[in-house]
Order: sequence, then structure tokens, then C-alpha cells
Amino acid sequence: AADAGLHTYPVQDTLIAFGQLARHRRRALPARVVGITGSSGKTTTKDLCRAAVGEERRTWATVGNLNNRVGVPRTLLDAPTDAEVVLVEMGTNLPGEIGILTAIAEPGLGIVTTVGEAHLEGLGSIEGVLHEKLALVRGLPEGATALVGDEPPALADAARATGRRIRVAGWGARADADLRPVDAHIGGDGGTRWTWQGHDVHLALPGRAAVTDALLALGAARELGIDGAAAVRGLAGVTASGMRGEVRRLGSLRVIVDCYNANPQSVRAALELLATLPHAGARIAVLGSMLELGERSDALHRALLDEALRGPIDRVVATGAFAAAAAALPASDRLLVHADVDGLAGRLVATLDGTELVLLKGSRGVRLERVLEPLTSAFGSREG
Repeated sequence: AADAGLHTYPVQDTLIAFGQLARHRRRALPARVVGITGSSGKTTTKDLCRAAVGEERRTWATVGNLNNRVGVPRTLLDAPTDAEVVLVEMGTNLPGEIGILTAIAEPGLGIVTTVGEAHLEGLGSIEGVLHEKLALVRGLPEGATALVGDEPPALADAARATGRRIRVAGWGARADADLRPVDAHIGGDGGTRWTWQGHDVHLALPGRAAVTDALLALGAARELGIDGAAAVRGLAGVTASGMRGEVRRLGSLRVIVDCYNANPQSVRAALELLATLPHAGARIAVLGSMLELGERSDALHRALLDEALRGPIDRVVATGAFAAAAAALPASDRLLVHADVDGLAGRLVATLDGTELVLLKGSRGVRLERVLEPLTSAFGSREG
């Protein structure tokens, strides 16, 4: 190593040292830093912020979802010197991680999209999740602003208790009046149109949760001094990233591919999208396991499967932990159970006529997108 001109610096803990190096770099950057976290919607909100802010500022953002104790330092170390805004996505599955990441990134503006029953294996309870996510808000400078989603109500209430300036975005009365959608309606493409501060907004991303994420991005853009028309123009170019709610057409069959993240909150949002997206054919939910839910996993899978069967969905296909949960529920002719994803596709294809709207929803580790190839082979070549 010495011959190659390399230097070695011995440290007690490389992870801590990497974070310290990144914090040093962050303090040398003239950019404004925005921290983004939440049980779901982090990456979508980061992408929307980048689009809205990037219309008027040189913007650097977390690549993909590299949001852990390695990814956050990388984001800061890779940021170009001329960046004016740096968007740092922060994830966690253990207590204390958001506090550590906040101390490294030292953001001046924070966003918490939502909190839900995610990573319970490490965080223990919804209260534990809330406390962990709000470490971002607690770590902001005195007088700094944080934007939070309006669901659940406890998020905004707890955020206000930190003493920071809190702005709330979303659909309900709890949201600030200037961070709610006006005259919102879903188009046939699944996107949503609404009015915000006199501007006509078109968001190609499907679902109510995506609108809340967009409002958080618009609020952040305004806090950063971005012109409203420019921010709205930026949002118009954002499309769903891979496996995060993208709607694919396979002939006359439509498939909502949402296989990157699954917790009770995000599954409910996906089921709501399946139920409300304009479509003439039957609606089918294919549900794969929600991972990292700890000792509450069985009960949560059972409750969600029961909700899905009671809702306006024509058929529910349960696999993994949802298949196990089906044994505890009354039999239903609207329920198809297959223990694992392998082999599921053949049974599913046999039940479809090619005019349905199908939701694929499961955690990343389930790889439910494996069902896509057989669906594409069966229906992708048909004329829509």
C-alpha cells in the first residue's frame, strides 16, 4: 500500500470514522441540507423534492435508497462542492440510528413522511417507531422547520412537542390549509390532478399517499425559496420508480407493481389504490409477506388479510405469511392461497381473463415481482 502512495489511518471503529469524515465534509459544504425519513414514502418524497427544488437549485440527493450508516455518509461525501441543496434520505431498523444519521448530516430542514408499524422487530412498537423517526426533528437546530405528513395524527402532535416549527401536509383537516390538495381527482392513468396555491398540479404517481409526499416536497421547496410555479413544473416530470407503485399495462391487463416495501400502513395504501383506480375489470390483490414485524407479525398479517377480504376487492391472493394467516380466517371463495411465490404465477394466470387490475404488494425480500414474467408472457402480447 505504501508503494502505491496510499495512506492508512488506524481507527477503533470504521463505521464511526466514516460518519465523522462525512460530517466534516458536510460542514465544508455551502449547501442547505434536508433530512428525509418516515416508515414509507421516503424515497418517493426524496425524488419529488429533487424534482421540485432542482428546477431552480443545483441539487444533490441520495442515490436510490442508500439511507443507512454507510449510505448517508456516501451521499455527503459524494456531493459536489457547487451543490446548493443536498437531500439526505435516512432509514432505520434499530433504535438510535436516525439520531446518529442526523448528527452526521446536520440538516437544517427535516421531513417525516409518516410513521407506521414498520421494523417492529427492532423498534418494538408504533411508539418506538414514532420516537425513532422524530429523532430527525429533535436533531434540527432551534427554530428550524420540519414538515410532516398528517397521518397518523400522533405524528404532528409529537413533532410539535419538540419545539421546532412544524408544517403539516396531507388530505385532512389536520393539515395546514396551504399544504392540502384542492379539487383533487384521479385520472384514468392513475395520476392525480389538483390545485395548489393557484397552480394546477399533475402528479403521475398513483395514490393518495403520493399526493401527500408531493405536498411535502412542495412545502420543502417553498421553505428553500423555490418559486411555486417552478416547483410544480418539476413535479410533472416524476414517474414511479421501479417496483414502487408503477402501473404497467400488459395488453388489457393492468398491474400495480409495488414490491419494494411492505408494512401494514403501506399495504392499506396499496389496497386503497387498487380499490379507487379507475378500471372496468375485476380487481385482484396479490399479497406477499410483510417482513421485520417481530412478535406481532402473525396478528398483523391476519388483521390485514381480513380487512382486504371485507373491502371492495374482487379477489385476494395470499402467499407467504398471508397464506399462513388465512388458516385462521373463515373460508372465502374470494381468497386464493398459495404458500410460496414459486408456482403462484401459474395458478394466478389460470384465474385471469386479461382484463383485470392486479396489485402485487410485498416486502423486498419476498421478490413478488417474479410473478410479472409469467403475467407478461400470458397477456403482454395482447392488444389493449
